[in-house]
Parts: sequence; structure tokens; C-alpha cells
Amino acid sequence: MMPTNPSFPGTPATADGSETVVWVETHVTQGACAYPITSSTNMGAGYQTAQASGKKNLWGEPLFFLELESEHSSASTCEGFALAGGRVTNFTSGQGLVLMKEVLYTIAGKRLPVVFHVGARALTSQALNVHCGHDDVMAVADAGWGIAFAKNAQEAGDLALILRRAAEEGETPFLSVQDGFLTTHTVENVRLPEPELMAEFVGDPYATTRLRNLMNPAKPIMSGVVQNQDAYMKGKIAQRYFTDRLPGILTATMERFHALTGRRFGLVEPYRLEDAEYALVGMGSLVETAMATADWLRAVRELRVGVLGVTVFRPFPAREIVEALRTVKAFTVIERMDNPLAQSNPLAAEIKAAFADAAAGAPGSTPIHGLPAIHAAAAGLGSRDVRPGDFVAAVEEMERGGRRTFVLGIRHELALPPTEDPDVRPRGAFSMRGHSVGGFGSVTTNRVIATILGDLFKLHVQAYPLYGSEKKGLPTTYFLTVAEERIRTHSELAHVDFVPLNDVNAFHLGNPLAGIAAGGTVFIQSSDADPAAIWKRIPDEAQAIIRERGLRILALDTQKIARETTSRPELQVRMQGIVLLGIFLRATPFLSRLPYTDDEIDRAVERSMRKFFGKRGEAVIQENLRAARRGFSEVFEVPVPARAHEVAAHD
Repeated sequence: MMPTNPSFPGTPATADGSETVVWVETHVTQGACAYPITSSTNMGAGYQTAQASGKKNLWGEPLFFLELESEHSSASTCEGFALAGGRVTNFTSGQGLVLMKEVLYTIAGKRLPVVFHVGARALTSQALNVHCGHDDVMAVADAGWGIAFAKNAQEAGDLALILRRAAEEGETPFLSVQDGFLTTHTVENVRLPEPELMAEFVGDPYATTRLRNLMNPAKPIMSGVVQNQDAYMKGKIAQRYFTDRLPGILTATMERFHALTGRRFGLVEPYRLEDAEYALVGMGSLVETAMATADWLRAVRELRVGVLGVTVFRPFPAREIVEALRTVKAFTVIERMDNPLAQSNPLAAEIKAAFADAAAGAPGSTPIHGLPAIHAAAAGLGSRDVRPGDFVAAVEEMERGGRRTFVLGIRHELALPPTEDPDVRPRGAFSMRGHSVGGFGSVTTNRVIATILGDLFKLHVQAYPLYGSEKKGLPTTYFLTVAEERIRTHSELAHVDFVPLNDVNAFHLGNPLAGIAAGGTVFIQSSDADPAAIWKRIPDEAQAIIRERGLRILALDTQKIARETTSRPELQVRMQGIVLLGIFLRATPFLSRLPYTDDEIDRAVERSMRKFFGKRGEAVIQENLRAARRGFSEVFEVPVPARAHEVAAHD
């Protein structure tokens, strides 16, 4: 049961997964040695910014940050830091993690309790990709480290604490993994761990006996030596003393965290599995989308579907997984990687082995009578969108006893085409999908809007960008959802209410009005102030959609306002996005339902501007405020002309 009044419920805030990690690590560690690459860059940059600003950890020590010439060197430096008894961290992704692999083995072998943070990223294979995949983590899963996956920004910060304590208690290093971009860059409502909680939970690095200085000449110890045939195997097998204790240590640490905060963690997270006939199994951000889809399948299709989120991959929770899934008819394991030369992808292979042990009556396993049908799917490689419709397709395939191996989210002979892609957002949610250009400041504006709505108006928010590795100067899409309850969909928005078009070419690059709700709102960046001229430039196909769905059209020259607001050329382009902030506040129906006056909204905007731009000086803050205020007051509506035959009928 959840504690009714936990001692440390957390400080409400909005943050992405990178920020929650930085919040924790700059409080509890002594230093970071890193060569962060996309998508872990924001974690490294956040830590380095704190260090450069003179921030001290909870015990009054100035932070130490060292950026080396490679990921291999950064891992080696962390090894030295930990050998001397220091509490250290690292941030990495993709090829960077794989480049560290040689050092990861030695860190584990020396029982150094470090925690490295991974923005999971697809490995370069037939092409370079900087987005999410789990093949980088699986490439080092045999290195002797504990591995845990966060499914959202809250868990990314909480696991930073939990794994730190478990690592030091169990003398085992850990990888704390969150999905690159999908979690590292997604802004959500969070409860940041209080400094008092962090101090109590992990303890002073000098006072605790869990950290040992192996370089202390007063207490000499043999470490990292050469061992031949007579000794190496004995030393290797002796490591089981540490690994055998780790599941119990992790579980106890999670229970202690729950008692202090009210936030529950386990090696696995069962969801609505008590009576489930079918289950979806996965790791990372797709788990929450699966949970929301399972709710929809139960409510609309009356199918008993549950979800199993695997939080801890190492040590592998075989018994807990079998216990959670043994009564279902079938389950599908969905993974962000594809290794067709193996028997199965890593998670599916381990789960199959766990069920084989259970069926054979292996000691310590859960007794079972019969096996569920086990399906396996590859999905979300390189951040390919994993949609509710993909989970629906997987459940339909299990229902009909179909293929045991398939892929989701693409067109391919192995793929399951979705039959329905439901809207699983919270009831009453308001969503925005913006179409802009990299460098226009729209992604920053999206974060500012999320901060205002989350921190100041106490609404649930989720904001994230969608862009390629090229970014600046090219099309960018960004998403925002606002609701009065938690948002669990980690996929691109196909159902939206507001579509701002800062990119004047958006109508010619696709259909930016796809999925917009009837009665929704479209904003068009236009240098023309004549509503009739603006309407005339909208393509016929888009005009038809606007009429059919009864859309409201707003327009404004954000570029002109940006030029008039600041004389700084480097800010004029980016300030177009800030003008959009005012337009959003004018267009959204959410604020009209809340008890706030225009003056109160204006003060909230100013507080948010100071949070984001305070370090750039008062002049920059005031320029951004003027831009937002002008967007709020000057945006105008473009009347939708009646069709010719409607005019004739009226006459």
C-alpha cells in the first residue's frame, strides 16, 4: 500500500528526463567524467553548467566535471575516480556506450559502485541514427552491470537515486537507461526528489562505509592484476557473492524509497494482469502507451489485456516475470531492436528461458502448468513511432493465434498493419502539433508553454520535439498535450486540436491538418495582414478540410514582431517562436476554463520567462515578454468565406 503521508512526496515541477537526472546527480555526486553524445548531451551539458556556475553538492563540495577525448577515456577516468572512493557519474549513448565496453568489464570486476546514465540510442548499422533504440544497451548487457529502464521523466530521476543506493549497497555498477529523445527530451510533470530525501537516502560519500578508497596506501589492496590458469576462474566465480545478493538489495532499496516517497518501484511493473488473457511486455517509454491502450481495449473492445513493464533487465527478474505472466493465454514481447541471427531478441530470449526453467521445475522458479503462447515483435527502432494502433494489432494477432514473430510500425512482409489507431489521450485533453523550422525557437517555446501550464496552472503536460539529426533550417515538428490527469501516450500525436504553422511551406510538404479535431484552430504565419489574401494562399485541399471540419483560422506576422522587438540578429529568428506563446495562450480553450485574469496570465508568463532566460539579462527577458504580449494581443482571425453555392442559396 502507498504511504498515506510520505515524508518526501517530492517538489512539483515540469522537467524532461535529462533534467531530472541532472537534478539528482548534481546533488549527490562529487563529479562527472563524460564525453556525452546525442541523445545524452543535455545531461552532460546540464551537469557541466551546474559545475561552471559554482554549484556544490549536498555536502558542500564543489562539483567536478571533466570532458575527455572519448567515451572510452571518460569511462576510464570514472574508474579511477571510483577507485579513489569518489562518487561519480557519466552520461552516454549509442556508439559511445559500446566504445566503453572494455572498461565496463573492469569497473564491474573491481566492484566499483558507479552509476552511468544512458540515453538509449540506435547503433549505426545500415545508416546513422541518433534516435532511440535499445541495441546499444544490449550490446553491453553481458559486462556485469545492473541495468534498469525508466519509462518516463519521473522514473529517470527516481532511478538515479535508487540505483545509486543499490550500487553502493551491492558493490555493483549500474546503467540507468531512458529512451533517447523520447524521454531525455520530453517535458512532463514530475516531483523532484527533495535535497533532504537525497541526503538521507544515499548518504554523505565520506561518512558512508559503502564507498571505499582502494588507493589508500594505509590499507593496500590488490586490484586489476594478471591472473593465470590457477587463479582467474576462482576470482571470476567468486564475484557471484556480489551478484547473488543484488536482487534482494534492489528490492529492499525500492521498498525503502517507496516508504519515504510514496512512489513504488519493483523489478517488474504488472498492470491489470490479475484477470488478463493477453499481455504486452516491454521496457522504456512504450510501456506507458501500452498501458493506455490496454485500458482502451478493455473499455471499448471488452478484451482482458494487461501490460508488464520490465524495469530491471539486470539482474534479470525471471521469477517475477513468470509469476506475472503465467496465467495469460498469450503475451507479446515488444523490443526496440532487431537481431534476426539470434533465437530471439534479448528480452524475449530471456523470458523464454525463464518459462523453460519454470516448466522444467528448475530450483527457485515458479511452478507452472502449461506455457502461454509467446509472441515477439520489433518496434520503435531509431524512434520509429510506436502507436496505440500497433499494440491493438499485436493483441489481435494473439487473439487469432497468429504469427509468433513480427514487426510493428512499418510496411513490410513481417509487419502487422494496424486496423484501428485509437485516441488514448486522457478525456478532455487539448493537443497541439506545430510545424516549424529548426532554429525558429519553436521547440523552446513549446517547453515554455509546458512550464507555464504545468508549474503555474497545475495542469498535466507533455511536450516533445520531433526532428532529425540535421535540425537547423529544416522542417521541425513539435507536440504538446495538456490535460487534467496524467498523460501516458509517448507517441506522435495523430489527434490534435491546435496546429500552428510557423513554416510557411508546411502546406506543400504534406497535410499539416491531418488528425485535427472538428472545431479546432489553425495558426498561419503570414506577412500579409489582409485576411482575404491569406485565405487565397491556402491550397484548395486544405480549404476543403477547413470548411469540412469547421476550423478556426488565426494569422499574424511573427517575423515582423520579432524584428521590431529586438535589434539582435541572432534573436530575431528565434523570437518568432516566443510570439507563438502569446498566440497559444489566446487560442487555447483551457485558460478560459480556469479562474485566471489576463493580468494573472501575464505574470505567469513573466515568471516562466525569467526561469528560461534569466541568465541572459533583463533586456532579453523584456524583449521576450514584449514578443509574447504582442502575439497575445495582435493575433487576428481569418474568416472562412462561404462557398459560392452557399452564397447563391442564401441570396
